[in-house]
Amino acid sequence: MAERHVRVESLVGLHSRPAAEFVKAAALAPMDVTIGRFADTPVNAKSILGVLALDARTGEQLKLCAEGDGAEEVLDSLVTLFTEPNA
Repeated sequence: MAERHVRVESLVGLHSRPAAEFVKAAALAPMDVTIGRFADTPVNAKSILGVLALDARTGEQLKLCAEGDGAEEVLDSLVTLFTEPNA
């Protein structure tokens, strides 16, 4: 299983537009992708309701996981969505 740790850099956290962009990118993956806090059960990264329910705030650390062929590349592309702060 491939795993990445990311910090939410968006100034508005991971909700509304940032969450929609993330879910749209995750939905392109041919495998299951999850996102969550380290101590909690992860949610389906392809589910807008699941991602919004995380209520991830600016500066919060999250864990992305995927398993299967191409998982490393998928996670690398998803991580880039967290690197740019936006308003």
